[in-house]
Amino acid sequence: MKKGIYLTILIIISIIYGCKPIPIDLTTNHSPTHTEIYIENKGSDTIVNLALAWAEAYQSIHPEIRISVTGGGSGTGIAALINNTVDIANASRRIKPEEIQNAQTNGIEPVEFVIARDAIAVIVNPNNPVNQLTLEQISDIYSGKINNWKEVGGEDRPIVRLSRETNSGTHVNFLERVLRLGDKESDLLFAKNTLLLPSSEGIIKETSQNPNVIGYDGLGYITDEVKVIAIAKHENDEYIYPSAETVIDGQYPISRNLYMYTNGEPQGAIADYLNWLLSTEAQEIVAELGFVPVVNP
Repeated sequence: MKKGIYLTILIIISIIYGCKPIPIDLTTNHSPTHTEIYIENKGSDTIVNLALAWAEAYQSIHPEIRISVTGGGSGTGIAALINNTVDIANASRRIKPEEIQNAQTNGIEPVEFVIARDAIAVIVNPNNPVNQLTLEQISDIYSGKINNWKEVGGEDRPIVRLSRETNSGTHVNFLERVLRLGDKESDLLFAKNTLLLPSSEGIIKETSQNPNVIGYDGLGYITDEVKVIAIAKHENDEYIYPSAETVIDGQYPISRNLYMYTNGEPQGAIADYLNWLLSTEAQEIVAELGFVPVVNP
């Protein structure tokens, strides 16, 4: 009843003074004390858990900032940037020349920030006896040239190939650097029976349950439920496991940067947030989640 009386009085005052009603919270009778600032952050599923952890930590020290984080893949984030519907696009691959051109056509100027590093780990079921593979063997498996584990020292079992979906930056990285072995002229594609899964978690779950599977995933998503394969560039080279140390020293052959993109040089709250991401506090979160910091925490 009291709320109705207050609202009637407010309307009468606004009519008398010829102004719009003053915004008042009728539950407390207090006017708003500050305006929230929203930052829209979208893209890479590899980065999404890290971005969520960053957003939560940053909002705890800056309650006036609200950061919305969604995944969907690197391609989704970059497309949103091109269409000017996002403040920050996350990507686990670099933006492509044609994407830059499309952005510029729309009046968007992508600016790149490296916010962490990662390794793409090749994984199998823990019951699989295979412990190491060369890049060429992995390429032959994913292209369909090798179809049975006994061809690479394993048991007589068919190989089940798992991959991220084509919109994933991890998929693009793996296609270009592993399947095509870095050959920019190659048009080699994944075998037609490769199973495309929409999430990193899905890759881990399926690999943990199926002894015939081979998959790949970002280092930050690897759990004890799967076995990581050591990789060599060539047959006579040393076989290297993915880790922060082997990414930093350049030994692991499938390491990569993780990116954020903005439209032009960021200003205001967005600039402050990106600067914080390279702070010791933020980079400690990178290490805690299994990725590789770009700044020593």
